[in-house]
Amino acid sequence: MAKQDFYEVLGISKGASAAEIKKAYRKMAVKYHPDKNPGDTEAEEKFKLAAEAYEVLSDENKRARYDQYGHRAFEGGQGGGSGFGGMDMDDIFSQFGDIFGGGFGGFGGGGQRGGRRRGMVKGSNMRIRVKLTLEEIANGVDKKIKVRRKKQAKGVSYTTCTTCNGSGQVMQVTNTILGRMQTATTCNACGGAGEILKNKPSGADAQGLVTEEETVTINIPAGVTDGVQLKVAGKGNEAPGNNAIAGDLLVLIEEVPHETLKREGINLHSDLYISFPEAVLGVSKEVETVNGKVKIKIEEGTQSGKILRLKGKGLPNIEGYGTGDMMVHVNIWTPQELNKEQAKFFKNNLDNENFKPNPTKSDKSFFDKVKDMFS
Repeated sequence: MAKQDFYEVLGISKGASAAEIKKAYRKMAVKYHPDKNPGDTEAEEKFKLAAEAYEVLSDENKRARYDQYGHRAFEGGQGGGSGFGGMDMDDIFSQFGDIFGGGFGGFGGGGQRGGRRRGMVKGSNMRIRVKLTLEEIANGVDKKIKVRRKKQAKGVSYTTCTTCNGSGQVMQVTNTILGRMQTATTCNACGGAGEILKNKPSGADAQGLVTEEETVTINIPAGVTDGVQLKVAGKGNEAPGNNAIAGDLLVLIEEVPHETLKREGINLHSDLYISFPEAVLGVSKEVETVNGKVKIKIEEGTQSGKILRLKGKGLPNIEGYGTGDMMVHVNIWTPQELNKEQAKFFKNNLDNENFKPNPTKSDKSFFDKVKDMFS
């Protein structure tokens, strides 16, 4: 079954502003909140889908990719939606509870479950930059990267916060002209975690965390582009607490320029220089591709500016739909210096009809050739 459009999920137009997206998501989250719909699996699925839609549409980069490619932009874990269908509900509350200014609680009947959600703490995300060659982009690669991340120290233990009884919030009563109003605020004692440090191992900080170096393997799919951000879930900094979850490792891709190949989307371009005799007589030449050298045939009488298309020698589409081509731009090299014999040969042929330009309709201009390639 096709996945529902994220804009339709939130009931907004494609031109909706960030504020409209947030407002629509809040409305959906309140309507389908599990505490308001106990035991209703359909409501829970709609709640999860709304969270997934909000995660993508509230992020400018993800939204732009979604607008261009739809759900395909995030298939296979390509740094897009988190895939809430397989996530714990607590993950959703931890990640998006802040838009309610104090969590998703306050619906009644939440009890211990609502308090545990409010007390869930997620560690901070980490960001790194990974440089890739064109060859690595063409074939995909596993990169082993050393990162220094915060982790819970060995032997650390936490206990329930006695100030908020593990809810992460305390209630405050304020007298107003409308009467007494009760509001929930983050617990100062535990910072909203619902737990406080019980045993602090040697070398740990005030939260029971230590910084350790770890080697993380990052699976980078073929066809990524410069500036794309991938996400390695759970490999960011850890947070304190028994129910805490680690943040994510955000990987920014940086493409290293190739010496001879130029990228244009999934297509590649290269320049090939041949001599005047080679252009006249024809020749076989080796050209470099992202997967090694290949031989191509230059036909006799080849004109400068001719573009040869090598099918399938470009880059794979990150969405998995085919592979680009490689365009070889043929340039005829004019000699800068001639000896007497060579100069005499060309002088003798200045008026030779075979040497005079005589383009026909089939000899298209450079711009026509480029237009034909992409039409």
